[in-house]
Amino acid sequence: MTIETYLMFKGNCQEAFEFYQTVLGGTVEAMFRYADAPGGSPVPEEWATKIMHARMVVDGNSIMASDAPPGRQDTPAGFNVSLSIKTVAEAERIFNSLSEGAQRITMPLGETFWAKRFGMVTDRFGTPWMINGEG
Repeated sequence: MTIETYLMFKGNCQEAFEFYQTVLGGTVEAMFRYADAPGGSPVPEEWATKIMHARMVVDGNSIMASDAPPGRQDTPAGFNVSLSIKTVAEAERIFNSLSEGAQRITMPLGETFWAKRFGMVTDRFGTPWMINGEG
């Protein structure tokens, strides 16, 4: 079994994934638009260029995503995407990058009893992150 995160965006999936690719050092392996769907697009015409499915791999882990069509857009709640990062410097770099234009910094990055660095941020795309700096 593999457990993977699937994020839903409100029309800015491509922008978010390009940002995450830069910040996390991932590789986008798939990015399909609604217009690419066999049999025609199941969304309004103005959404045809939005992302139906995307997949990025970061250190052997996958993050998938899409743009949720109008009427199916919910604000993420009750979860965080948790990253365990091997060095303090890398944890600081990633947290600072995700914090640029953030909707909210729930917990500034700092030392805790379980990690050398820990912080929580909801980035500018609405994705809630927990950053654990292990080393």
